[in-house]
Amino acid sequence: VQLQASGGGLVQPGGSLRLSCVASGSIFTRNAMAWYRQAPGKQRELVASISSGDSRSYADSVKGRFTISRDNAKNTVYLQMNNLKPEDTAVYYCNAGFMFNDYRPMYWGQGTLVTVSS
Repeated sequence: VQLQASGGGLVQPGGSLRLSCVASGSIFTRNAMAWYRQAPGKQRELVASISSGDSRSYADSVKGRFTISRDNAKNTVYLQMNNLKPEDTAVYYCNAGFMFNDYRPMYWGQGTLVTVSS
């Protein structure tokens, strides 16, 4: 099981980034997928999740600004981040899991750093 995340970087407040995560084919189509983030000195938090049936959920702090999507043909999950704020600065992690009332994480990818600063 492998998850490879990319797309992080430095962006100014109000800017946009798109994160990508490529998953091994044995897990992608069956699993729900999610993005988490961890800011310095804080606990890791769930940012967005998408079920195998395309049902999506977002943390309140990113609703209306972030969009999670998946391309099953490419085994890829995306996180489009718009109107970024300094408080979005964190290491973002891709996860493959399953839905059981809430999202339940299983497999972790490496993180990609997003820095929002002027």
